[in-house]
Formats: sequence, structure tokens, C-alpha cells
Amino acid sequence: MSDREPPRRRVPGPAKPARSGGAQRRPAPAARPAGRPARSRPMPPAKIRLGSPRPRLRMVSLALTLVLIAFVVRLLQVQAVDASTYAAKAEKNRYVGYTLAAVRGGITDRNGVALATSVDAYDITADPTLFSREQLKIDDGPEQAAALLAPILGQEPDAIVKKLRPANKNLRYTLLASRQTPQVWKQIKDLKSALATKAESDKSTVNVLAGVLSVASSKRVYPNGDLAAGILGWVNADGKGGGGIEQQLNKQLSGKDGEIRYAQSGGRQVPTAGSTETPAVPGSDVELTIDRDIQWAAQNAITEQVEESRADRGYVIVQDTRTGEILAMANSPGFDPNDLSAASGENMGNAAVQDAYEPGSTAKVMSMAAVLEEGVATPGTHVVVPNRLHRGDRLFKDDIDHATWFLTLNGVLAKSSNIGTILATGQLGRTQPQANKVLYDYLRRFGLGSYSGLGFPGETRGILAAPDKWSTSQQYTIPFGQGLSLNAMQAASIYSTIANNGVRVEPTLVRGTKGPDGQFTDAPAPKKTRVISAKTAKTLAQMLESVVGDREGTGTKARIPGYRVAGKTGTANRVDPATGKYRGYTSSFAGFAPADKPRITVYCAIQNATAGNYFGGQICGPIYKKVMEFALKTLQIPPTGAKPAKLPVAYKP
Repeated sequence: MSDREPPRRRVPGPAKPARSGGAQRRPAPAARPAGRPARSRPMPPAKIRLGSPRPRLRMVSLALTLVLIAFVVRLLQVQAVDASTYAAKAEKNRYVGYTLAAVRGGITDRNGVALATSVDAYDITADPTLFSREQLKIDDGPEQAAALLAPILGQEPDAIVKKLRPANKNLRYTLLASRQTPQVWKQIKDLKSALATKAESDKSTVNVLAGVLSVASSKRVYPNGDLAAGILGWVNADGKGGGGIEQQLNKQLSGKDGEIRYAQSGGRQVPTAGSTETPAVPGSDVELTIDRDIQWAAQNAITEQVEESRADRGYVIVQDTRTGEILAMANSPGFDPNDLSAASGENMGNAAVQDAYEPGSTAKVMSMAAVLEEGVATPGTHVVVPNRLHRGDRLFKDDIDHATWFLTLNGVLAKSSNIGTILATGQLGRTQPQANKVLYDYLRRFGLGSYSGLGFPGETRGILAAPDKWSTSQQYTIPFGQGLSLNAMQAASIYSTIANNGVRVEPTLVRGTKGPDGQFTDAPAPKKTRVISAKTAKTLAQMLESVVGDREGTGTKARIPGYRVAGKTGTANRVDPATGKYRGYTSSFAGFAPADKPRITVYCAIQNATAGNYFGGQICGPIYKKVMEFALKTLQIPPTGAKPAKLPVAYKP
């Protein structure tokens, strides 16, 4: 069978070795010939076994999850928990707020003449962050700005640098100068504009004034200079009243400040970001009782006499006897509230209400009022006045040595006799302590030891001890005006009380106020108190005429042709405020006119005249005459035409 595969040839192999235990082992293969070496096989490459990726993925996922959780927590804190806090911080950094100063109300006299007013001004401010190196790219930005601003603002450069480089690096507002005139701000604005223009063309130029800004404000101006400065006072650097009416009525005058807030960038307002504004409410205008012209006449008269007498100071008060309104209150020396840098601290108050001094003989009118009202004497009562009078531990005398005078009670007042006054007031009680108590009650009724009612800042109420505290000498000196003290306003009020038929009207300086709505509100009506009867007041007026009209009187220099004048002189030992001891004199004159139909009271006092005469009738009498004449003409008060009573001054024993 040709298609069959031929049978394979069997090659006998080696015998298998015999197995143990009787089994036959397979024989080992025969060794290969030496000429044909055995063929080596290549070793397979080593296999690298990779770890499982799952743990790494878990760790990465965990880390990412923690990061995302931190972001979510922080986001929730910023947008939910602390959202308002961060919004407020952003608002603070983005928005700038300024106070809109209220326009201070004006002060006028009784006729509407301006005595104090406010004009446009600017507060010069700056944003300190705009002067940093990051903003200006220079290190000395504040120094350069200060060098430019110092001569314009009248300040030292170092002071400006300190404000432009504050310790608080985040401070966005500082006040460089307050209430500067429009001309000052125009200078700064022009300089700022010139630097900005130059910086556009010259890249090396830096506008170091870019952060200087302004806020509209107002400045207090006193058109009449030092006229009535003691009454008006002044406004301090904070815009508040520092004295006088400005301080007393500061709340009404100052109004209520407003506020404006707006978004800013680089020191400029962002118009599209919007702003909020609370408008300022202007202050009320104040109308005083003062008449500017009468005030001018009084101030000129007292200033001239103080300079001529080389005195420490002097005051004049003019008062309407019927209403208690103060028509003038002049002090010398004074000050100009427009320039406080040139003012002396001693002269910046209102000495007419702040000085307490012993009045001297002008106070005798109160002693006479007590004597007449109590009915212990009449104007014609005879009084024997010796040259000396022994009382207590002292010998009392009059201002001149004289033989025994035989005077009427009217003559005691006309000749201003200390001894006669002691004798008259001694009749007020059965004993001296009783007389002291009666006199004390009348002094209190006239207003001594109490505030006048003006409510003026710094006013003194004087000194009047209780009668049981009077020393042995005070029992006899108080009746003629030594051993007690008062101020000029109180002294003027005493004579106005007599002129007003014995009724005391509290003095007033303010007629009313006009609010922002234009409505005028009258000042409260002054308090009225009857002190003595109308009969006693009329009798006193006639007795005071003798002081001026009789040739024996001490006040003849106060006569006014055509008018009946009532008045009283005073020359008192003066206590030196520095030492507390008597040194020099207080010279004074007080009175009213027309004597029979009083309309005006004038009081004058001069402290420590050191040149020429120091008697009250000689240096204050002429001032009284000059001021009274001017006031009568200004107010168009005619003479009454009635004849004076001409009470007797002396009698023949």
C-alpha cells in the first residue's frame, strides 16, 4: 500500500534505571560528543509587580475633600456668618464720610444791625493714605506737600508732616486747617491743578497735593471789631462759643451738623456709586437788647477815660429803666474777637459782670431807701455830722475834714457823708444788731448777694455776709458801701429799680431768637419784684437830683442842660486782686434821666486811676454826662420841662 506512511525506524534508547524496590531505573542519557557543545537558552526578563492604585486614589481624594471643605467653611463664614462685618469693613474703606457744619446763627442789635455773622469758609483736609510711597512712588511725599502748604496755611511744616504721616497707616482723613477763607482754598486748588497739569507732560513730576481736599464750612466774623466784644464773646477752634452770648446761647446759635458719605477712589468721588446726605440745620439768629450806636458811645467814652487816668479797667452800663433791657455794656480794655491771638486773657471776659468790688458811696442810696421806707426819717430830717465819729473800735470820717455839718438827710446824700449815713441807718433798730438785720434785708431786696438774672457766663454775685457775721467795723462801713461787694450790673440795677418806681426788673440782654423757619420767638419776660414803695422811690429820685443839681452836691459834672438828672458819686477803697489788700480806688457814678420821668440809667466805674483825679464825681461824672446825652438823643427822649423840687441840703441850728 503505497499511500501508507512508511514505518518509522525505532532507535533504541538507553535502558531505564531500575527503580528501588526492585523497579528498574531509566538509564541516563548518553554524553554528547565534545565537538558539539550544548546550546544555552536566554533567561526571560524579570517581571515588576505594580501595587494597587486604590490607596493612593483614596488619599488624594481625601486631601481634595478636606481642601474643598475648608474652602466651603471659609466661604460660609465670609458670606453668611461674618458677612455684615466684612461688608462694614469694605464700606469703611470705600466710603468717606464728612461732617456738614451747620451755619451758625447771627447776632444782631435791637435794630437788626449785625454784630456777629458767619461767612463761607473751608476746612482743609487730606487723605494720608494718598501720600504713602505706594501711591506717590516717592519717600518724601508728606515733606514736599508740607513745604508747599505751610506758607499758605501759616503753619510749621513739621506739624503738617505729622498729620500726613500718621501712626495709623489706615487713617483716611485728617484736618489740616479749619475755617480758612475761600482765598486760601483757591491758592491750594490752583497749586494742586498746576502740579497735576505738569505731571501729565513730565513723568518725573509728582502731584504731591493730590490728596489735599476741602470741606465747605463757615467762619465767624465780627463786623464791628472790638465793639461789644465783652457781650458777644467769641467762637473757639472747634466752632463752639468760648465766652459771652456765643457761649451762653451756643446751642441755639450752632444749629445741628449734617453728614455726607460717598464712595471714593484715589481721593476723588465716584459719581456712579451714589451718596447719602443728612442736611445740616442752621442755627437760630439772636437779637440782643443792645443799641449799637449807644454801645459805641459808651465804649469810646470809657476807653478814653481809662487811658487818660492810666487805670486798670473801666465799665459803662446803659439800661432801660422800664423794661430792664441793657442798651450798652462797655468794657475797657477790651479785645477783638476777630483776632484772638492778639488778645490778652485778662481782657477777654466781661468785667462788668465778672468783677466784684466794693461800690462805695453809690451804695448809700440803698441805706437811704431803708431809712425812708421804714419811716425813721424824711429828706428834711436834721442830722448833725461831726468831723469824726467813734463807733466800735474805729474813728470814722468823711472824705474831707470839716467842721460840724448841720445837714438834712437829703444833704447827707448830696454831700455823700459817711458819718451822716452811719447815724441815719443806726435808727433802723433799737440796737445795732437789729439795725443791721433791717439794712441787710433791703440790700438783699435790691439784688446784692444774688445773680443779676442775666445768666451770663462767669458772672459774680458779689459778697454780702449775713448780718450776724458782720465784724465790728462792717456794721458801720456797709451802710456807706465798704465791706460788701457787687458787680457793675448789680449797681446799675439798683438805680434802675429806684427809677422804675421801686420795682426791680431783672436785666436782660436778649430780646428773642429767629429760627431757621424765620419765626421770631420773644425772650421770656423778666422777673419783677417790688423793693420799695413808689413814694419812697420818688423821694429818692428828688434827693438824687440834689447830688447833681445843688452846688453843694458832689455830682455837678454830670449835669445835662435842659434835663433833670438824678445821680450819685462813689469813691471807694479798692481791694487789689493780686494782694488782697487795699490799694487805689474804685471811682464811680450812677444815675438816671429824666429824673422826674426816668427812661435811661447809666452807671460808670473806673478801677485804680493812677493819673490825675480819682474821685468818682470828677472822672466818672463826665462819662455819665456824655453817654446819657447821646442815649437821650438817640432814643429821642425829650426833657419833661418840669421844675426840680430843690430839697434843702443844710439847716441852721
